[in-house]
Amino acid sequence: MIGVARAYVRDQALAEEVVQETWLAVIKGIRGFKHRSSFKTWLFSILVNQAKKRAAREIRKWPGNLLYGDAEQTSTDCFDTSGEWRSEPRSWDLTPEAELLSNEAVEQIKTVIESLPLQQRIVITLRDLEGWTSDEVCALMQITNTNQRVLLHLARTKAQQELERYFTERRKTEAASETEGPK
Repeated sequence: MIGVARAYVRDQALAEEVVQETWLAVIKGIRGFKHRSSFKTWLFSILVNQAKKRAAREIRKWPGNLLYGDAEQTSTDCFDTSGEWRSEPRSWDLTPEAELLSNEAVEQIKTVIESLPLQQRIVITLRDLEGWTSDEVCALMQITNTNQRVLLHLARTKAQQELERYFTERRKTEAASETEGPK
């Protein structure tokens, strides 16, 4: 839920607040749930509405808020309350250089996704980062499957182009520094 909220508010703390507000709205409105959609779709519809409202408020309050700060999560606990891994353990066989490149790639992917138009950003976040099915995304966003596929294709294409550009420039910079030699 935080990942979806981040697609709208772009700040970890605000996203967490949006999720809390969503749960409060769910508790208050659970009697109004009519079972016309799945509970998950209903829940995420509330989340999206809460996130849109919060994003609109934040833009009015702080126009510069779109240029957000640190997005790192501070949790260091490896296990959830049931004893399951929160995330897979990191591989120990990465060289420092490979790990640096991997971290750079992840940061570049985040930057590219955040630069996408809102609808594309939401679709790629839900499908590729959150693992939602196309039907779930269509129900939440109230769009056709064709529209969802087009948005996802555009988002993936833009991400691929930007990553290719980034790594091409990086290779050129590395090659130039190697030809200069030590100073």
